[in-house]
Amino acid sequence: MKIVLASNNRGKLAELQAMFAPLGVELIRQGELFEGEAPEPYGTFVENALSKARFAAEKTGLPAIADDAGMCVDHFGGLPGVDTAYYCTQFGYEKSDDNNVRALLEQMQGVTNRRAAMVSTLVGVRSPKDPEPLIAVGRVQALLTTERRGSNGFGFDPVLLIPELGLTFAEMEPELKHAHSHRGRSSRTMIEMVKERWL
Repeated sequence: MKIVLASNNRGKLAELQAMFAPLGVELIRQGELFEGEAPEPYGTFVENALSKARFAAEKTGLPAIADDAGMCVDHFGGLPGVDTAYYCTQFGYEKSDDNNVRALLEQMQGVTNRRAAMVSTLVGVRSPKDPEPLIAVGRVQALLTTERRGSNGFGFDPVLLIPELGLTFAEMEPELKHAHSHRGRSSRTMIEMVKERWL
């Protein structure tokens, strides 16, 4: 079965491909099939993921899965949330993973409450008008480090410490990260839903 991944993020694609491959599902990055991206005007992960999945299904005629994920920092009242990918731009930096981490470390200097949650919401649709989208949410509680640790992964992985493991996501091998990450959790739920309802 072919499913379009409504994302051009190669890191997300690699993580999700590894998890879906045992099902015989081939995930195809939307950029390989069409240009353009869905609007993401909403304030919640689920609404944006649904918008992206419907857009990709409409453009390709294939079932689509979209992920909207982000970081919710306690000290910032749950923000940056859906704006996580653009976090650094509000501080004058150009959008990049490296600049996002830099801006976060700067804004968290001297802050004692370092709790943050990473949230991944996956939405799957069989068609653009699918009345029963699959929705899977994964959430992981983490602590923000005061400096970068590790070189694996992407995004905020170098500063997201999982207390029970004593490691940041960037210090973990991919298998360990999949077992403990927000995307790993939402993916496992989505895989079960796809097996039950689509295959």
